[in-house]
Amino acid sequence: MHVVIIGGGIIGAALAHQLSTTGARVTVIEGAAGATPASFGWINASFYLNDDHFALRAASLDAWRRLGGHVTWSGCLCWEETGAAFDAQRDRLTALGYDVDEVSAAEFAALEPGITAPERALRFAQEGVAAPAEVAEALLSGVRRITGVQLTGIATAGGAVTGVETHQGLIPADRVVVAAGTGSPALLDTVGVALPMLERPGVMLRTAPVSPVMRHILVTPGQEVRQDAAGHIWAPTAASHQSDETEEITTRPDLLADTALVRLQSLVPDHALSWDRVMLAARPVPKDGLPVIGACGPSGLFAAVMHSGVTLAAITAEVLAPQVMDKPLSNAQSALVAPFAADRFQSG
Repeated sequence: MHVVIIGGGIIGAALAHQLSTTGARVTVIEGAAGATPASFGWINASFYLNDDHFALRAASLDAWRRLGGHVTWSGCLCWEETGAAFDAQRDRLTALGYDVDEVSAAEFAALEPGITAPERALRFAQEGVAAPAEVAEALLSGVRRITGVQLTGIATAGGAVTGVETHQGLIPADRVVVAAGTGSPALLDTVGVALPMLERPGVMLRTAPVSPVMRHILVTPGQEVRQDAAGHIWAPTAASHQSDETEEITTRPDLLADTALVRLQSLVPDHALSWDRVMLAARPVPKDGLPVIGACGPSGLFAAVMHSGVTLAAITAEVLAPQVMDKPLSNAQSALVAPFAADRFQSG
């Protein structure tokens, strides 16, 4: 079976890797760099929109561990909320069965001696971080890839997909998966599948390397922060990046980076920080904020569009690959993915 995946970001890469292990012949068609290179890389279930979303994200933490080798399980320290809101966050996650520890200022200082300690924080020891672009590249190792072609639509005959149309002609396929981020709606529209999306641009900064100063992902009231193995500190320029609802970036990215750097500097006052990269990207967020995973439109067509793709890539690959290969899901997999079907946006 020949499967064409449109999109070479973290979602498309994880799915291509999974399908390749099942014997499918996979071709990935890559467009311009999307959200993956500018992603923060935090893999978590402490941010979620409803119980079904939490279950999917928690399952993906396990799926990443099964995939192996791509995630640093550093854990997360979070003190974004204070007072009653802090207690409510702790209690909600505990009720959901998440591994949550409340740590004191002294305990925090032992965990993160280079960071000014808050009065208390939540520790999510099971959370991790990935370098999204590097992980996507690793997952695509050995997969056929096509870059630089412009797609004009999805080809069908007799109610089933037959491939993808390009300016250079048809690329035949038995199955087509659209995992093209914000480019997905236009492609799906060519076969009458609606995928309304929110406008959710984001800006990510990366500092010049500094000596190791933080061991965990840190979620502060003003900033989400992590440090990579090369010493770069990564941070969204917006506070509460996971739930940021900004629809348009009107300030120059360099100025946003300058402002965010001031907040970062106060967090690590003993290190002189400067940023060396700032990245603007459109995050792929379906209209209701929840992932789209599964079959849609003509037979043989599937969609995988979501934020955060880094957290959800591993579980998306596990539950979508069997569907693409006409293999049944387990009852648990079916229940997990049912709330995220693409047909929730179709009318009539």
